[in-house]
Amino acid sequence: MTKSEKIVIIGAGSLQFGLGSVGSIINSETLQGSTVSLHDINPTNLDLVTQACREAINKKKFDIELESTTDRKKALKNATFVINSIEVGDRFKLWEEDYEIPRRYGSNQIYGENGGPGGLFHSLRVIPPILEICEDITKICPDAFVVNYSNPMSRICLAIKRKFPSLNFVGLCHEFPGFVHHYSKILDTPLSNLEMRAGGLNHFGILLAIRYIDKNKDAYPDLRKKAPQYLSNLTGFENDVDLIKYILEKFGYIPYTQDSHYGEYISWAWEKANIEGVRAFYNGYKSVTLSTGKRIQKSIERGKGALLVKSDNERAIPIIEGIITDSNHEEDSVNLPNDDVITNIPRDLVVECPAIVTKKGLKAIKLGDYPKGLAALLRNQASVQDLVVEA
Repeated sequence: MTKSEKIVIIGAGSLQFGLGSVGSIINSETLQGSTVSLHDINPTNLDLVTQACREAINKKKFDIELESTTDRKKALKNATFVINSIEVGDRFKLWEEDYEIPRRYGSNQIYGENGGPGGLFHSLRVIPPILEICEDITKICPDAFVVNYSNPMSRICLAIKRKFPSLNFVGLCHEFPGFVHHYSKILDTPLSNLEMRAGGLNHFGILLAIRYIDKNKDAYPDLRKKAPQYLSNLTGFENDVDLIKYILEKFGYIPYTQDSHYGEYISWAWEKANIEGVRAFYNGYKSVTLSTGKRIQKSIERGKGALLVKSDNERAIPIIEGIITDSNHEEDSVNLPNDDVITNIPRDLVVECPAIVTKKGLKAIKLGDYPKGLAALLRNQASVQDLVVEA
């Protein structure tokens, strides 16, 4: 147990993210005695999150000191960990413009958050302020470990790597852990009985290997056989998988995301993806996010915010705990510089890969050569990301 950690949450005014992050911290035995500093440029939302978190800490008498400020430099003073999750402007309004404007001029992008012309617009908005944050970190708390959740993940992390090469950071996304339950269902075996290796680029990765633990047997032949029918039967917000099924059938490997994200990086995705499913996914996500935000705000205003400060399912806090305790545990999917992690794509890139957590940070697990056809797709995207980050 330590009494000296200070965890700064940048973008804490995002209600779900702020409450979930603090919920995970205050429920961590390892982090008792720490200071949590909440920072956001939106004082109204920041006050709401602070109110709920303070109530939760006081109610259960957690040994956590809570700070809250709109002054980033003040928040970063003496920080040992920084978690960043910011967006610029009205994200849904801007995301829709990122999608609609390129289509108005002939682009057939299927989504517009991370790849394609829309991903370029998004990158140009969000990378500059994140680099400003990182510059403050290098001046105020240069030894702090940085966790980034903001998208476009690969491009942001590549920009950080290039401009601040000494910064110890990781990019986190819940895409892989959020998709693996499908593999368990396809193979009709508990997730705990599957050993997996996955990697690529964020939102553009594949399951590289999968084994049954009890049989010590390669499970990919069964997955290739059973997955097409399973994917065809998916309904609701999970049914935008036509492109995913096509990739599996043509390349022999299954991505760990849906059409909406994987197709952002492929110019011909419009011909193969479930476009109606992609739009339904976006509309559903927007509706749930906005309604949940309103519900959370009303609960806090009624004095019931403490009930909403719960541990989330994200990996930032387990990784922070692992660094503090030198756990040497494995994380399935993180974003780190490509220091020969994937050997047949450019090194000046940030890749999604498994890693070991140590007191020094995260050490990527080498994946070797990527399947050739899919490596060609990654190399194309590497060139795009190179130009975007340079811009």
